[in-house]
Amino acid sequence: MSVNKKSWSRRDFLKTVGAAGMGTLFTASDFQKAVSAATNSMIGTMPLRPFGKTGVSVPILGFGGSQNLESKQRLLRQAVKLGVTYWDTAETYAGGGSEEAMGKYFETYPGDRKKIFLVTKSHAASASGLSDSLDGSLERLGISYIDLYLVHGIGSPSEMDDEIRVWSEKKKAEGKIQFIGFSAHNNMDACMMGAAKLGWIDGIMVTYNYRLMHTDPMKRAVEACVKAGIGLTAMKTQAGWSWGYVGKRSKTAAQLIEGISRKGFTEEQAKLKAVWENPHIASICSEMTNFKILASNVAAARNQTRLSLKDNSLLNRYAHETASQYCAGCAYICESVLEEDLPVSDTLRFLMYARCYGEPERAKACFRGIPPHVRKQMVQADYTAAETACPQGIPIGRLMKEAESELA
Repeated sequence: MSVNKKSWSRRDFLKTVGAAGMGTLFTASDFQKAVSAATNSMIGTMPLRPFGKTGVSVPILGFGGSQNLESKQRLLRQAVKLGVTYWDTAETYAGGGSEEAMGKYFETYPGDRKKIFLVTKSHAASASGLSDSLDGSLERLGISYIDLYLVHGIGSPSEMDDEIRVWSEKKKAEGKIQFIGFSAHNNMDACMMGAAKLGWIDGIMVTYNYRLMHTDPMKRAVEACVKAGIGLTAMKTQAGWSWGYVGKRSKTAAQLIEGISRKGFTEEQAKLKAVWENPHIASICSEMTNFKILASNVAAARNQTRLSLKDNSLLNRYAHETASQYCAGCAYICESVLEEDLPVSDTLRFLMYARCYGEPERAKACFRGIPPHVRKQMVQADYTAAETACPQGIPIGRLMKEAESELA
């Protein structure tokens, strides 16, 4: 039976891997071969969704490139074979190394460039800065155009001003970019609502997961973007324990895991599927660091079994019960009540990179990018008002001090 006629799950994947290693001493090399065999057996068509009003359809699963890809050329190759042809990177990822590694791939497999919907990003805030960033990205990638170019990590829709609109029109005319947009980790709903009113934003990459998707502000923001024809990509979809929580699972969590296990899903796969339940999310950008995660996520994307109403209800309840363990990115609430302009939401995100993602060096690099005088203010600040205002009930003061201790 061909893969496009069969629903795959992680159970099928592990079954294939297990069969490949039966009767052997299963070394690391054997496991890698087994994983490759399993993923090769899954080669086929990835489900597609329209990306806003662009006229382009993209795979519902995208490859997150915020990792060092220099030694992962085979992983990129396998992603293409499995239909994961939405690739995301940025000028700052791995100090430019992510783009360079993708450029190396395109040099080796030039025919694959036309298969890839390529996204990259810039932190620049002016037309001249964006031009320099874009030219640098094109050089590192060794290509002539970017499919979707994003202003990286905006916190307010006002950052997408008329200067950027004029610049994007010029670069589209020059053939250097096809589409323009932004990414947002903080104040996502306000940024999305603002973008919907502008009339020239093609795509947005936004933090969106089972913890956020059912909130009224986010639902209104998605609806506004859909009406405006903006393509939406979800990131940070796992929304795990941001502060490194270790403890006994709640009854809700146990019920949830039991229910999704009966369907053949893992907890991680279920969180992806919860996002795909919204047909207006064109793609999920997921950082897949090895063949095993790639195969598992592809299996989830291809499996047509949906989460039940009970599963979704349990996920929603679990999100409410564990709200204090996750920063929802509503920086305008906690940061606006502080006497100084301090990056609370960003700092908590960096702490999440270290504790939840297992990326301490990335977290430290991000944290050290905060100016020293601001970090000094962060240590001395009183966060009582911010904690009172936080709808998640996060212990902000304690975590800000821990971030300085762990990431400085």
